[in-house]
Formats: sequence, C-alpha cells, structure tokens
Amino acid sequence: MKMHGLGNDFVVLDHRAGGAAVTPDLAMALADRHRGVGFDQLAVITDTGESDGHLTFWNADGSPSATCGNATRCIAQYLMAEKGVTHVTLSTANGNHLARDLGGIVSVNMGPPSLEWQQIPLAREMGTLELPLPGTPTATSMGNPHCTFFVEDAEAVDLATEGPRFEHDPLFPQRTNVQFASLIGPDRLRMRVWERGTGITLASGSSSCATAVAAARRGITGRAVEIVLDGGTLQIDWNDQGVWMTGPTAHVFDGVWHG
Repeated sequence: MKMHGLGNDFVVLDHRAGGAAVTPDLAMALADRHRGVGFDQLAVITDTGESDGHLTFWNADGSPSATCGNATRCIAQYLMAEKGVTHVTLSTANGNHLARDLGGIVSVNMGPPSLEWQQIPLAREMGTLELPLPGTPTATSMGNPHCTFFVEDAEAVDLATEGPRFEHDPLFPQRTNVQFASLIGPDRLRMRVWERGTGITLASGSSSCATAVAAARRGITGRAVEIVLDGGTLQIDWNDQGVWMTGPTAHVFDGVWHG
C-alpha cells in the first residue's frame, strides 16, 4: 500500500499472512522514486499476537528506524477500518502505541520522550537542553534521535545544506533527524525537517513530537502546540500519558510486489 500523512509518504507491506524478508537492498529499491515506488519510510506489518499489529520501519537509504509517527497513524487508520473499531494498539521497537479514530483524523500516543544524553544517544555526557553546537539545539529521543533548532525564520534556513551537516555530526553516533522551528503564534510553530536516512520531507510525526517537547522544555510554548509543516498541520500534546500526535491520513493506492 502507498500511504501518506501530510505528504510524508510510505510504502506499507502487510506481512501478517507472511511475506519475503525485507533487506536494505529491497528497501532502497522500493524507495527509488524513478525505478521503484518511492517513499520517505517503509513500514512492514507483522502479527505477533500481542498487539493489533507489529510495525518495523526502514528509511529510504535502507537503514532501520525504531519509529515513524505518521506511518503509525496511517496504518492505525487502515487496521481500524479493517476491524471496524475506533482504537488499536500497535507495537514497535519503541514500545506499544495506542491509536484512536477521532472522526476523520487519527491520534496516536507516541509514548514519553527520552531526554538523557545516553538515551538520545549522544557521543558523550552532557545536558540535552542546549547542545554545544552552533545554534544551541535541543536533543530529544522519540525512539529515534532528534536535534531541534529554534530560529527567527525557519523558511530562511538552507535545509539542504544544514540538514546533512548536523545529521552526520560526530555528536550523534546513530546520526539524527534535524528540525528548524520558529514561533509564529501562541503555541504555534513553523517547522521544517531533514530526516535521517531520507532527507527533506514534507512532514515528520516523530520530528513534530520532538520539536513540541523541545519547545516546552525551553519555555517557548506550552505542552499542547500546533506544528505547521510543509505538508500541513499536526496537533501535538505532551501530557502525563505521553506525546499525543493528531492529524489526517491518506491511503493512496494498493499494489502487489512481485519480488
């Protein structure tokens, strides 16, 4: 299946009844927008018997990822429609995630953020609120590493240059997702994202969660914020249950892979 959340697009393989093993080469072949299908992330659904579905994620460069927020929302909508229910629980390498149908939009609990240096992870011990990098970004893990810069104008940032520069900084042994965000209203942020292993994307769910957490920690916003991305808007609410992300989903088409 091809799906997207705010233009953040995915290929989803439903392997609950079995399927060929995904390899880095297969992920890269499917990701090729000229010779394959094209995606920001690949998601594979399997059945473990312990949740409504287990999700495994791959980036466009063939590297694995522990989580993908918008793909989780899209797959949750697919499974809720299939089962005729209004909520499902999906398991990932980052734990279990409850998702709910709110009548045309889907909300998923991405779990609590990790804020300690070794959880991100960073290369050495330090505080994560203001990293010793130009622009003093904030580090957060939502199951994958994030580095969030707060700038005067996110639109003015040369994302194609600055994104890979910080993705591959030695401070991040597992590389990092990179966000540039600016405050455009009370509890409203404009954010652009460079995703680890993929590049510039129209939206990113985990990046939106990380940006909201970082903004709240720095006193820029409260804990319930609106994130305006290139592809649309997500609502993020960091509360005692975890970080809830809410927004639209889209199922583009179904296909059959003859690998």
